[in-house]
Amino acid sequence: MNEDVEPQPGHTGPPPGVPVKRLLFRLPDLPRVRQYAEDEAREAGMAEDGVADFVIAINEVATNAVTHGGDQAVLRMWPAGGDLVVEVHDNGTWKPGPLPGAVGGMGLWVARLLASELTVHAGDTGSTVTMRFPGKA
Repeated sequence: MNEDVEPQPGHTGPPPGVPVKRLLFRLPDLPRVRQYAEDEAREAGMAEDGVADFVIAINEVATNAVTHGGDQAVLRMWPAGGDLVVEVHDNGTWKPGPLPGAVGGMGLWVARLLASELTVHAGDTGSTVTMRFPGKA
């Protein structure tokens, strides 16, 4: 996992011309976010045993975004070389965690274990978590 204090040069998101799906959400929308993630994973041809992990990772990051980062967040998703890339952005500021002995605060840790790549970019304009998952089965 890459945890940057400021966005790094070259962090541009999807390549030009790649179709990007976008979902604006708030805390009450998390069930819809999970269903959206599941539907998109299946549509992309993700292996069935990877769909649940995909949904768990997205749920953890999305939950963090709307409970710690602000009252709303944006999820973007696009294909990349047979994989799926998911980006969750909120307007909050980065707070590293969890603290030793904490019983919560492990959402990014869980997502990092489930994604093939996870990067955190945090700065004055908010926090963005970008994850990559194997797409086609």
